[in-house]
Amino acid sequence: MSALKEFPDEIVTHSLVRYVNVPGMDGEAALITLDNGLDHKKPSSLGPAGLASMNEAFDQIEARSPRVRFIAVTGKPFIFCVGADVTGMPLLTTKEECLAITRAGHALFARFKNSDIPTFAFVNGAVMGGGLELALHCHYRTLSSSVPAIALPEVFLGLIPGWGGSQLLPNLIGPEAAVKVILENPLNQNKMLRAKQAHDLGISDALLEPADFIEESLAWAASVVDGDVTVERPEVDRGEAWDAALARGRALADAKVHGAAPAPYKALELMEMARTVSFEEGTAKEDDILSDLFLSDELKAGLYSFDLVQKRAKRPAGAPDKSLAKDVTKVGVVGAGLMASQLAMLFLRRLEVPVVMTDLDADRVEKGVGYVHSEIDKLLAKGRISPDKATRYKGLISGSVDKAVFADADFVIEAVFEELGLKKSIFAELEGIVSDECILATNTSSLSVTDMAADLKHPERVVGFHFFNPVALLPLLEVVRAKHTNDVTLATAFSICKTLKKNGVLVADAPAFVVNRLLTRFLGEVFACVDEGTDIETADHAVDSLGLPMSPFVLLQLVGPAVARHVAGTLHDAFPDRFRMSPNLDKIVEAGKSSVYTWDSSGKPSVDPEVAEVMQIGNTPVPPDEIKHRALVALADETRRMLDEGVVAAPQDIDLCMILGAGWPFHLGGITPYLDRSGIAQEVTGKRFADQE
Repeated sequence: MSALKEFPDEIVTHSLVRYVNVPGMDGEAALITLDNGLDHKKPSSLGPAGLASMNEAFDQIEARSPRVRFIAVTGKPFIFCVGADVTGMPLLTTKEECLAITRAGHALFARFKNSDIPTFAFVNGAVMGGGLELALHCHYRTLSSSVPAIALPEVFLGLIPGWGGSQLLPNLIGPEAAVKVILENPLNQNKMLRAKQAHDLGISDALLEPADFIEESLAWAASVVDGDVTVERPEVDRGEAWDAALARGRALADAKVHGAAPAPYKALELMEMARTVSFEEGTAKEDDILSDLFLSDELKAGLYSFDLVQKRAKRPAGAPDKSLAKDVTKVGVVGAGLMASQLAMLFLRRLEVPVVMTDLDADRVEKGVGYVHSEIDKLLAKGRISPDKATRYKGLISGSVDKAVFADADFVIEAVFEELGLKKSIFAELEGIVSDECILATNTSSLSVTDMAADLKHPERVVGFHFFNPVALLPLLEVVRAKHTNDVTLATAFSICKTLKKNGVLVADAPAFVVNRLLTRFLGEVFACVDEGTDIETADHAVDSLGLPMSPFVLLQLVGPAVARHVAGTLHDAFPDRFRMSPNLDKIVEAGKSSVYTWDSSGKPSVDPEVAEVMQIGNTPVPPDEIKHRALVALADETRRMLDEGVVAAPQDIDLCMILGAGWPFHLGGITPYLDRSGIAQEVTGKRFADQE
């Protein structure tokens, strides 16, 4: 380990060894516990010193043989191990340094794989990346049924599972399931497996209850060692099934990153090798690929994104002291449409307080409450909540046509049609019903929160609370400070945000705030190219090389053309020189179309003939490279203007908003670093965004 570059700030995960006598088994078990000395809020990870500690533990155990019947590794409470220490990765500046740490990890983990003494992983808590790869090297694995997060997230960051995961996992659970874990889940917002899902895939050999998990795991391991329990694993198909799985993986990578990031394709290359080459040859290739990726722009970008999400998102810039926050014991939701119903479900599940919905008539209210009931039933069917909790949730949700039900609410949010006069009238009515301390929130996507509160007696208790659709999935919440919003209101808003498990970003009360303003400028430029003469499909795919989660016109379908036109209208009124109104977007909305595409049974899109018929396209097509350049220039210009206006505190907040609210890819590292690297920022603003912080 002396050849490894030290990580000066490494929080060392120590491998603590104790020897355990298991009832009914001759000899003893060596139990290694991975522990960095901190609670579960600081998960254990492996840097150079952590690897050295584990090697020392293994040396100690081997010296005690033959008394040791088996070796087991587990973690501190709630955490097994979340992999390599990402904070030290930027310190690796040469390929030799990168190769040293990748090879050190392989050499250490191989001791578990090649040990003459049976090895077990007792996975008691969150396990990711190198932590899961350590478990895969063990001969057997037990898994606590309470573990909430199991993943190989490397591709999400711009890496590959490089400590054996690309070789071991396909050969353990089969290529199709391995594609899900190594590629599909990371590329879908870094989705995690729960314990039962992982066990059903074959990642663990025994799924045990969390109560007495270590004792039960020790007993199970002793039964395996003594021959009382035989572990059988299905044979993996190395023929057509492997080809089909890799083909699906390539299709997933193409759909998600369009060739813009190397990591998914390198992972597939390694999984192909896992079918035919020796483990040693496959892991040597892992070393080579991983070392190159350590030095890539994609990893630097991914680590920047990761740092934003892990640190800045949890300590929002400009948020008041949390001690000012008020308790919320009842929530009101004005509206019972789809968005309002999603909000009601979220507040109900996370705050677990009474939530009451209102709308214009009983049918709408009944439909909204029915939606919440159906979502509760889905959670129950999936085993995500108990029958008792489902009953409790249903008892907490109610509806009415009379806003008087909000009289004892602490927080009321409106989620009605985007019309300023309507929202003002709702707030005026609410002010005559709720207490003076009740906070009033709006889910507006583009309108002025200050204007909504202008005629109220207490405008200081009004705040913007802009969620993104689908509410359950997208983690961003733009918290909008209006002209008179006070610190108590903001502190309560951020407190609620945290309880909702959303990432709040404080934004000023500017037209369309951050995400919608940037996306509208971006989409507007693409639409302008269509108006000028570019066919829809060419314009839509001109920005594929960015690796965005969806193309502009698929995004239009998700947002809804009518909503997109409304936001564009708000921005056009505010900034007519930059936000033009597309006559063709008007025609799509007037035709009642929800998309420019129709989709065949295989999911392949083609331009809707009815859309093509109503659109009036010019005769000056724009080349794809120019479309992409124009779109990026627009983003750089609007980003600069937003920073100058003080819409957010710093460029990092714009990056965070785009990552969490628009799915801006991790491998691009936020919008401002990408605009810096590509030279667009310098071209448009005369300097880099990184130099303007």
